[in-house]
Amino acid sequence: MTSNDTRPDIYSRITNQIISSLEKGVKPWTQPWNAGHAAGPVSRPLRFNGEAYSGINILSLWASAMERHFAAPIWMTYRQAAELGGHVRKGEKGSPVVYANTIVKTELDDKTGDELEQTIPFMKGYTVFNVEQIEDLPAHYYALREPARNPDERIAHAERFFATVGARILNGGNSAYYRMATDHIQMPSFETFFNAQSYYATLAHESVHWTRHPSRLDRSFEQQRYGDTGYAKEELVAELGAAFLCADLELKPEDRNDHAAYIGSWLQALRNDKKAIFAAAAHAQRAVDYLHNLQESDQAVAAA
Repeated sequence: MTSNDTRPDIYSRITNQIISSLEKGVKPWTQPWNAGHAAGPVSRPLRFNGEAYSGINILSLWASAMERHFAAPIWMTYRQAAELGGHVRKGEKGSPVVYANTIVKTELDDKTGDELEQTIPFMKGYTVFNVEQIEDLPAHYYALREPARNPDERIAHAERFFATVGARILNGGNSAYYRMATDHIQMPSFETFFNAQSYYATLAHESVHWTRHPSRLDRSFEQQRYGDTGYAKEELVAELGAAFLCADLELKPEDRNDHAAYIGSWLQALRNDKKAIFAAAAHAQRAVDYLHNLQESDQAVAAA
């Protein structure tokens, strides 16, 4: 392959991938908890032989891992998987990486007849798969590590508050989110967060999202897809609501870098509509009030 027929395509493919992550409010190089693979809590992406990727391939594969919630940092081609006795599961989508090098071309100078060496850079793209997309590899490719233990103890009053809220919370995995379809909050395990404050601030954020369910506050901004304007509005409400709730619970709000891009994109809407921030704050306050009211309802039932 020559640089002329591959460079625009692979540059566009990886650039668009990074842009897509940022447009969703996700910086593909940061998260407030540790991954659970034996290769380490934070690892550069690794080739099948343990060699680390470098440069743009790090960002590309980190983006793929965060988008699809892979904990394993190991990647390989379809052929490499087959040579190791494994097979990529049917329907799995690979991730782009690039290989850059140079070739030396010898040409004759038209005027002097001398041989001239010309160094020509080239780049080609290829596709790799995470080991979590591949079956039947040797066991060490799937090995999990003992989690790096959160040095903090759980905070009793925060535990009581969120327990009383009564949201269905599932623990585990490598991502925090609220899923409307199943009406549950997914949280990485407490032990995998860097500290207790990070855990409760993240749970506060997802709990505000939980209030948007039709059976609760029925909050909707006509969002059609992940990352659109309606989604950004909901993220701003959750960000403000989490800050309000953390203040009420005497917790330190987590500076969640994965939502900075949402707030940045929302600034344009704020400039265009002087009432927008008032609306977002009002929605956030209603959400927090709803969560506090659940505490009062629970106390009233206990007293009765």
